[in-house]
Amino acid sequence: MDLRKFIRDIPDFPFEGIIFRDVTPLLKNPQAFQAAIDKMAETVSDIDFDSIVAPEARGFIFGSALAYKLHKGFIPVRKPGKLPYETTSIEYDLEYGTAKLQIHSDAIDKGEKILLVDDVLATGGTANAIAQLVKKLGGEVAGTCFLVELTYLNPREKLRDYLIRTVISY
Repeated sequence: MDLRKFIRDIPDFPFEGIIFRDVTPLLKNPQAFQAAIDKMAETVSDIDFDSIVAPEARGFIFGSALAYKLHKGFIPVRKPGKLPYETTSIEYDLEYGTAKLQIHSDAIDKGEKILLVDDVLATGGTANAIAQLVKKLGGEVAGTCFLVELTYLNPREKLRDYLIRTVISY
């Protein structure tokens, strides 16, 4: 199945000059969504990891489905003020501003091997920030997995220390 057919390009969102790769048509199609999760699972089948960490919102969709399929734990990373327990935070640069993410301070055990999952790898800023949170809590980033990679934004430069697996590249 050609999963690209289910990814819609939205020009000038959220700002002029940015092409947003919208995965919602893929999510709506049960066969495409299942194929995407199956393909992501295949791409990480050789990686030894304990749990999946993913950011809200679309990262939750792909990360939790992948965790279910692979029988792994799922750890959410959220925007400030959304997690009810003690949190650890990081602020980082986006391609169009700055952002802050939080994780429960007890979410990752020392030495726990983590697979970082998200829908789109754009500049690598969000993924790099999450990797820093994982390490701050004593975890090890075993690898990363994304449905889509925007190679023209050179995201691998920010993630050069990590194993990167993607399904679709633009």
